[in-house]
Amino acid sequence: MGCRDTRDKIQVTVSKGWVTLRGEVEWQFQRQDAESVVRRLTGVKGVTDLITVKPHATPSEIKKKIEDALIRSAEVDAGRIKVEVQGSKAILRGTVRSWIEREEAERAAWLAPGIEAIDNRIEVEV
Repeated sequence: MGCRDTRDKIQVTVSKGWVTLRGEVEWQFQRQDAESVVRRLTGVKGVTDLITVKPHATPSEIKKKIEDALIRSAEVDAGRIKVEVQGSKAILRGTVRSWIEREEAERAAWLAPGIEAIDNRIEVEV
Protein backbone atom coordinates (compact mmCIF):
# COMPACT_ATOMS: atom_id res chain seq x y z
CA MET A 1 0.00 0.00 0.00
CA GLY A 2 2.88 2.28 -0.76
CA CYS A 3 0.94 4.30 -3.31
CA ARG A 4 -1.54 6.89 -2.01
CA ASP A 5 -4.01 6.03 -4.79
CA THR A 6 -4.15 2.41 -3.57
CA ARG A 7 -4.70 3.36 0.08
CA ASP A 8 -7.59 5.62 -0.89
CA LYS A 9 -9.28 2.74 -2.73
CA ILE A 10 -9.10 0.12 0.02
CA GLN A 11 -11.35 0.09 3.08
CA VAL A 12 -10.12 -1.76 6.16
CA THR A 13 -12.29 -3.04 9.00
CA VAL A 14 -11.08 -4.91 12.06
CA SER A 15 -13.04 -7.13 14.43
CA LYS A 16 -11.34 -9.14 17.19
CA GLY A 17 -8.04 -9.26 15.32
CA TRP A 18 -9.61 -10.26 12.01
CA VAL A 19 -9.02 -7.74 9.20
CA THR A 20 -11.34 -7.39 6.22
CA LEU A 21 -10.10 -5.58 3.12
CA ARG A 22 -12.59 -4.20 0.58
CA GLY A 23 -12.25 -2.05 -2.48
CA GLU A 24 -10.98 -2.00 -6.03
CA VAL A 25 -7.48 -1.75 -7.44
CA GLU A 26 -6.20 -1.81 -11.00
CA TRP A 27 -3.34 -4.25 -10.58
CA GLN A 28 -3.07 -7.72 -8.99
CA PHE A 29 0.20 -6.77 -7.26
CA GLN A 30 -1.64 -3.96 -5.41
CA ARG A 31 -4.13 -6.49 -4.05
CA GLN A 32 -1.32 -8.84 -2.98
CA ASP A 33 0.68 -6.00 -1.40
CA ALA A 34 -2.31 -4.78 0.63
CA GLU A 35 -2.89 -8.22 2.13
CA SER A 36 0.82 -8.79 2.72
CA VAL A 37 1.22 -5.52 4.63
CA VAL A 38 -1.81 -6.21 6.85
CA ARG A 39 -0.78 -9.81 7.64
CA ARG A 40 2.52 -8.57 9.12
CA LEU A 41 0.85 -6.27 11.66
CA THR A 42 1.02 -7.31 15.30
CA GLY A 43 -2.26 -8.68 16.60
CA VAL A 44 -3.70 -9.67 13.24
CA LYS A 45 -5.23 -13.15 13.50
CA GLY A 46 -6.40 -13.38 9.92
CA VAL A 47 -7.33 -11.49 6.78
CA THR A 48 -10.38 -11.67 4.54
CA ASP A 49 -9.36 -10.19 1.20
CA LEU A 50 -12.41 -8.92 -0.68
CA ILE A 51 -10.43 -6.54 -2.88
CA THR A 52 -11.30 -6.83 -6.56
CA VAL A 53 -9.04 -6.08 -9.48
CA LYS A 54 -10.79 -3.77 -11.94
CA PRO A 55 -8.64 -2.83 -14.90
CA HIS A 56 -9.03 0.38 -16.79
CA ALA A 57 -8.35 -1.61 -19.95
CA THR A 58 -10.45 -3.77 -22.25
CA PRO A 59 -9.67 -7.48 -22.72
CA SER A 60 -8.12 -6.71 -26.12
CA GLU A 61 -5.86 -4.06 -24.54
CA ILE A 62 -4.89 -6.52 -21.79
CA LYS A 63 -4.12 -9.19 -24.41
CA LYS A 64 -1.89 -6.73 -26.28
CA LYS A 65 -0.05 -5.79 -23.06
CA ILE A 66 0.62 -9.47 -22.31
CA GLU A 67 1.84 -10.12 -25.86
CA ASP A 68 4.11 -7.07 -25.67
CA ALA A 69 5.51 -8.27 -22.32
CA LEU A 70 6.22 -11.69 -23.84
CA ILE A 71 8.05 -10.06 -26.74
CA ARG A 72 10.17 -7.96 -24.34
CA SER A 73 11.16 -11.00 -22.29
CA ALA A 74 14.55 -12.38 -23.25
CA GLU A 75 13.57 -15.75 -21.75
CA VAL A 76 10.48 -16.34 -23.90
CA ASP A 77 9.96 -17.15 -27.59
CA ALA A 78 6.76 -15.08 -27.85
CA GLY A 79 5.92 -16.42 -31.31
CA ARG A 80 5.21 -19.85 -29.80
CA ILE A 81 2.72 -18.60 -27.21
CA LYS A 82 -0.90 -17.65 -27.86
CA VAL A 83 -2.76 -15.40 -25.42
CA GLU A 84 -6.50 -15.30 -24.82
CA VAL A 85 -8.18 -12.99 -22.30
CA GLN A 86 -11.60 -13.71 -20.85
CA GLY A 87 -12.58 -10.88 -18.54
CA SER A 88 -9.77 -10.75 -15.98
CA LYS A 89 -8.41 -14.24 -16.77
CA ALA A 90 -5.53 -14.86 -19.19
CA ILE A 91 -5.20 -18.22 -20.92
CA LEU A 92 -1.73 -19.06 -22.23
CA ARG A 93 -1.25 -21.80 -24.84
CA GLY A 94 1.64 -23.05 -26.90
CA THR A 95 4.92 -24.85 -26.47
CA VAL A 96 8.22 -23.73 -24.99
CA ARG A 97 11.69 -25.24 -24.62
CA SER A 98 11.94 -25.26 -20.80
CA TRP A 99 10.07 -24.94 -17.51
CA ILE A 100 11.87 -21.64 -16.94
CA GLU A 101 10.47 -20.28 -20.20
CA ARG A 102 6.98 -21.46 -19.20
CA GLU A 103 7.26 -19.75 -15.79
CA GLU A 104 8.61 -16.55 -17.35
CA ALA A 105 5.65 -16.41 -19.75
CA GLU A 106 3.25 -16.65 -16.80
CA ARG A 107 5.22 -14.02 -14.87
CA ALA A 108 4.98 -11.68 -17.87
CA ALA A 109 1.22 -12.22 -18.08
CA TRP A 110 0.78 -11.27 -14.40
CA LEU A 111 2.23 -7.84 -15.23
CA ALA A 112 -0.84 -6.89 -17.28
CA PRO A 113 -3.34 -4.60 -15.52
CA GLY A 114 -6.51 -6.30 -14.34
CA ILE A 115 -5.35 -9.90 -14.47
CA GLU A 116 -6.81 -11.88 -11.54
CA ALA A 117 -6.16 -15.41 -12.79
CA ILE A 118 -3.93 -17.19 -15.28
CA ASP A 119 -4.65 -20.55 -16.85
CA ASN A 120 -1.20 -21.62 -18.01
CA ARG A 121 -1.69 -24.35 -20.61
CA ILE A 122 1.78 -23.96 -22.12
CA GLU A 123 3.48 -27.30 -22.71
CA VAL A 124 7.20 -27.92 -22.33
CA GLU A 125 8.82 -29.78 -25.23
CA VAL A 126 11.12 -32.59 -24.21
